[in-house]
Amino acid sequence: MKFIRGTRYLFFVLIIFSSCHSRKVVMKGEPGEIVQPQASIADKYSQMMGVHKSDIQNGRLYAFIDQWYGTPYKFGGEDKDGVDCSGLVQMLELQVYGITLPRMTSQQVTVIKREYENDLKEGDLVFFDFDGRQFSHVGVYLQNGYIVHASSTKGVMIVPLHGSMYKYFSRCGSVADTLTTAQVR
Repeated sequence: MKFIRGTRYLFFVLIIFSSCHSRKVVMKGEPGEIVQPQASIADKYSQMMGVHKSDIQNGRLYAFIDQWYGTPYKFGGEDKDGVDCSGLVQMLELQVYGITLPRMTSQQVTVIKREYENDLKEGDLVFFDFDGRQFSHVGVYLQNGYIVHASSTKGVMIVPLHGSMYKYFSRCGSVADTLTTAQVR
């Protein structure tokens, strides 16, 4: 009888520890380097954005998104307990592209080179005016009309640019080539 109880206990402990195990997505390469994504990542995000699997080429970008996807929104947050839109964008640009951005959305908009919406490229910034405040929200353009952002109600997620947020769309552009760390301090 003790053996059965001991076996049940061991089984219970194994279940608990295996359920706590999280899948670690590895960001290969260095910031700014384009590396092949893991097959599972390419499958997941190609389906989400309606593109062919071969269109998911920036492994660092989609590994970063996968690590943060679903993280709750927290004003001023910069960790897995919560992140805000400008914090997410700042970390993404640094870890994926090696670009240092200011922390606040109102400052991030000052370092972009404005572009037409039709000219957006992966990694470009997209700004929105919520609650009557200019440039109060920011996201990063991905492809096929999708952006990643930290939603104040649903956390880090991917949404179509021309979805419900589009009525608040304000400006977009690429991070200026002349941006240096010294300029953002």
